[in-house]
Amino acid sequence: MEELGFKGRKMAGIIGYGVYIPLYRIKTEDIANVWGRDVDVVKSGLLINEKSVPCIDEDTVTMGIEASLNAIKRADINPEEIGAIYSGSETPAYAVKPNISIISNAIGMGPRHLGADVEFACKAGTAALQMIMGLVSSNIVKYGLAIGADTGEYYAENIGDQSSSAGSAAFILGNNPKEIVAEIKETLSFTSDVPDFWRRPQARYPTHAEKFTAEPAYFKHTITATKLIMEKAGIKPSEVDHVVFHTPNGKFPLKVAKTLGFTKEQMKAGFVVDKIGNTYSAASLIGLASVLDVAEPGENIILTSFGSGAGSDAFYIKVTDAIKEKRDMAKTTKYYIDRKKYIDYATYCKYTNKIE
Repeated sequence: MEELGFKGRKMAGIIGYGVYIPLYRIKTEDIANVWGRDVDVVKSGLLINEKSVPCIDEDTVTMGIEASLNAIKRADINPEEIGAIYSGSETPAYAVKPNISIISNAIGMGPRHLGADVEFACKAGTAALQMIMGLVSSNIVKYGLAIGADTGEYYAENIGDQSSSAGSAAFILGNNPKEIVAEIKETLSFTSDVPDFWRRPQARYPTHAEKFTAEPAYFKHTITATKLIMEKAGIKPSEVDHVVFHTPNGKFPLKVAKTLGFTKEQMKAGFVVDKIGNTYSAASLIGLASVLDVAEPGENIILTSFGSGAGSDAFYIKVTDAIKEKRDMAKTTKYYIDRKKYIDYATYCKYTNKIE
């Protein structure tokens, strides 16, 4: 297969990463009070105190650009060397026109690169990561960029509007051991046809089949994929330092962790949903970035995403010595979480175009 560009599988690892979370926040009680909901019930049910809100001029392109620029800073490379870009989202800026053509141009990539937009509900970002991993490990490209970005939204009166939020994360992968801050040692996916959540063409808001959401969708896929990746890697929950799951709310990932034998301490570094809400395709990737911001060399990370439809991507990642010199080269996840400005419900509706 030499003529196809394959020179044998190399290691693939993260050489740079970055996130972006909008400045604006709305508190859970400000939405709940407008719709006559019991604030305590909503907070205890979702474990979300506030969520990020995109400004009127922010979308998955602008957020993807910001996260990618942070990733480039940490990677400390010329963006023209990035040979592939895949961006995962269920809320792309255009129905027909890729996010990646705008993002690649804005961050200084050359025009000769592989790339496409990716869609698989909330695991589109990790699907993009797997695509880049394949290209880098097979030596087709030197560096590749994977992005997860979303500006999730629901009908204003739907309880889903309490959690859906906005954010982005970007990861640059390479195969030079000296540059890698975290090696992706294993990955796999688990997928089946479960109609738990979908959005039809021309429909602005998604439809949610609630009876399929928990056990047959999120829990079955997340738990199974996590068990499979640990079996493949030959590690037990007690040997994992950090675990990150997709966070549609705060309760679901905590239940998965308990079922699998993980502790709250293992969840702590990547658990940010209570502060920013459900960022959809960016959620598990922002959690991974948050872990890398504090992880020590040699630590093990398990990452499992989830996308409605339904499927999960699971990764076994090991942190390297290079993390210490690179993580302070760009703004951290905590910086974006702490950088916030609260808005009222009327402003929220204006920014998210709920006033029509």
